[in-house]
Amino acid sequence: MPDLAKDRSFLIRPDREQEPPQGIANLLRIEGSRMAGRVAVIEHPIAPGVLVPPHTHTREDEVSYVVRGTIGARVGDEFITAAPGAYVMKPRGIPHAFWNAGPEPARIVEIIVPAGFERFFAELDELARQGPLDSRAHAALGQRYGVRYHDEWIAELAERFGVRIPT
Repeated sequence: MPDLAKDRSFLIRPDREQEPPQGIANLLRIEGSRMAGRVAVIEHPIAPGVLVPPHTHTREDEVSYVVRGTIGARVGDEFITAAPGAYVMKPRGIPHAFWNAGPEPARIVEIIVPAGFERFFAELDELARQGPLDSRAHAALGQRYGVRYHDEWIAELAERFGVRIPT
C-alpha cells in the first residue's frame, strides 16, 4: 500500500472551465492511485440535451454531485431531477442513466468507490479521438470494466426527455 503521507500535494487546483462542444468531457481530478485505490474523482461537463448511455456497474459505486445546471437521472425505476448542490447515488448493480436536463451546460463531480473505473474514461477518450465511437468497441470497453449497457432505455429517454447520445 502506498504511503499517502509521502505525497505532499494534497491540493488539487481547479483547471480552467472546460465545456464539451457537443457531448460530455471526462476530466480526471483524483486518480485512484493517489488514494491507494480507495476512491477516484472525475469531473464531467455535459452539454445540454446529452444523455450518458444507460448502464450498470458491477465493481463500483458512484455518487454524482451537481455543481452547475440541472441533471436528470434514472436510477433503477426512479426518475430524478437534481439541481446544484444535490447528490445522485448510483450503487453498483442498479441500472442508471443521466443527462443534462437544462438549456445551459451542466457540470457534475463523479465520486467512484473503489477506484479503477477512472481508467475506463481514459480509454474511452482515446477511442473517441480515433474517430466516431463504434458501438461494439464501446461495449467491449464496458465489458472489460464490468459495465453492461441498457440500450433498451434509450428510445424512451430520448422521447420523454428530448435527450441524445453524442456521436
